[in-house]
Amino acid sequence: MHGIVTAVSVSATHTMQKPNADRIRLLAGLGVEGDAHMGKTVKHRSRVARDPSQPNLRQVHLIHAELLDELEDMGFSVAPGRMGENITTRGIDLLALPAGTKLRLGMNAIVEITGLRNPCIQLDGIKPGLMSAVLDHDTQGNLIRKAGIMGIVMVAGEVRPGDEIRVEMPPGEPVPLKPV
Repeated sequence: MHGIVTAVSVSATHTMQKPNADRIRLLAGLGVEGDAHMGKTVKHRSRVARDPSQPNLRQVHLIHAELLDELEDMGFSVAPGRMGENITTRGIDLLALPAGTKLRLGMNAIVEITGLRNPCIQLDGIKPGLMSAVLDHDTQGNLIRKAGIMGIVMVAGEVRPGDEIRVEMPPGEPVPLKPV
């Protein structure tokens, strides 16, 4: 399974929007160089308030461009990086990947998927109703979170728009993604 990086984004401050960049550098065990969420322990303010010593399972946020297309069809114009993601992808069903999947990005970088992004009400600050638009329910009534996935950096490297993404499935029985 292969995909492509369509955009990369980084912000040194805790804002919802991350400006697009020509490249980002992933640092092993830390996240995106220069990003407010970089670190071994949690950096998301709500998680820091609960327990600042928790490991940071949200070092890198990825969103599939197909979600942005879907939102556009619903009347929401959302550019890459606008929902706080570091890497926007195309061609891979990120939400269907199991926990522990490794994404090889560009020449060297490897990100291991830890779980789903749990969308927050701040999305409605972009446009009212956006948070509801990234939530859905399956036929059994279970909540589907569509606002991307989170991961940790296993191997450092630069990532740029146009870079190939190669998917490496974990061994054993697949473990469905849960919010992290």
